[in-house]
This record gives sequence, structure tokens and C-alpha cells, in this order.
Amino acid sequence: MKDIQNESDSRNIPINKVGVGDVRYPVFLKDRQHGEQHTIGTVDMYVNLPENFRGTHMSRFIEILHSHANRMELQNVQEILLDMKHHLRANEAHMRMMFPYTIEKHAPVTGIQSQLVIDCAFDATLDKDNHFIFVLVVTVPVQTVCPCSKAISERGAHNQRAYVTVKLKMTKMVWIEEVVESIESAASSPVFPLLKRSDEKYVTELGYDNPKFVEDVARDLAILLKKDRRVKWFNLSVNSQESIHNHQAYACLEWKRK
Repeated sequence: MKDIQNESDSRNIPINKVGVGDVRYPVFLKDRQHGEQHTIGTVDMYVNLPENFRGTHMSRFIEILHSHANRMELQNVQEILLDMKHHLRANEAHMRMMFPYTIEKHAPVTGIQSQLVIDCAFDATLDKDNHFIFVLVVTVPVQTVCPCSKAISERGAHNQRAYVTVKLKMTKMVWIEEVVESIESAASSPVFPLLKRSDEKYVTELGYDNPKFVEDVARDLAILLKKDRRVKWFNLSVNSQESIHNHQAYACLEWKRK
């Protein structure tokens, strides 16, 4: 059959990214506790298109993804990008995969087990010099209790759910679970899918005894991430869904190891 995509193009205009987006595909990830976790990834895969090619071969992206889906890990992501560059005759390759990741949680008093589902992503690029850039993205719900509200109120303090997003580059593998633990320890308290009354009492009082602004959460989390020598860069944000205001409170900071 005639290969239209391989036809030469005379317009002399290169394209930065061409490929497939929003591809939902089953993948297997490394899991710290059980060794492996099965989830569904939503994947974008792109390469650059030189000015002399009319188009790329979209089906090859799916073929490459399928060949690697049973071992989606840090090293394998780089192999995927290498395959994309080779099979699509490109100088650069990009992949972003968003996926739900399940973490086993135990209530703090009763120990009752439940599953917390968090949003994660891999964002990776292999440039023209085969320089591999990999960013892990983890978003975790936590509780924040307002220090100002506690200080000025005779009874109680307003508390709310906040979402903390960490984007990080690493020199060695950092488990998603480790990032979650750092985020939760920097908040007023973690949140749990399942709590009995004794657990609820504990979590409520833990947050009340540990009030934090979004600025506090951001700074305390930054201290923890800086101590991890595997982390060479991070961007973190805290977005608090305020319970007594009709706005959100937000803090963001970025750091790079020198």
C-alpha cells in the first residue's frame, strides 16, 4: 500500500510535537508493598516531525506502548522514548502518563484497612542528544487547620481539605509511597478513606494540635524533600479548599540542588 505519511513535504516547516493523546491503556507499575500494581494510564506520546516529512505513523505509538505496558517503570520509560525516536525517525520524544495509584491505608487507632487512590503522572522527554528528563508528579489530599482561626476563636478552628502536588526530578528511584508520606507529614494531618469514631477523634485532634497555613505546609515539605539526596529538583504546590471563605488558599515553591 502507498505510504502517504512518508511523502516528502515542500512547505519546509518542522512541527515540534505530533502523535497521539488521551490514550487509555492498562499498565503495570512497580509497587513498594506488593511489588506490582495494575492500573489504567491516560497517555500522551509525541515526537518532533522534521520539515521534509508529511506526517508520522500514529499506529506505531500504540504498538510501542503495548510492548512496554507490562513493566512501566523509570528505566522502561526511557526505553519507550528510545523506541519512539528509532521507529518514528525522530530527534526528540515525549511521553506523559497520568494514572490513579492505590495506597493501602490503616486507620490510626483501630487499624482498619482501606485504599486511598491518588493522582499521579510520569512526564518524560528524550531530547536530540538522548538526554533523559523524567518528572514524577504526585497529588495527595491532606487536612489543614488554620492557625489564625485557632488563635482568635474561643471554640474550635476552621479546617479543610487541601491538595498538595509535588513534581520532582531524581537521581535514583523515589517511591510514590515515599512522596505521599512526606506530604502527609508536612500537613496538619493525613486524610483516610475509612475511619471509625475513635479514629475520627484522633485525626480531628491531631489536626487541631498541628495547625498550619498553606505556607507552613509548603515550607515544611520543602525541608523534607531537600534532605533526600535522591531529589535534585522539585516544584510543590498547596491548594487549600477553604471552608469559611469562597476562595482557595495557595502556596507554591520550586528548588534545585546545586
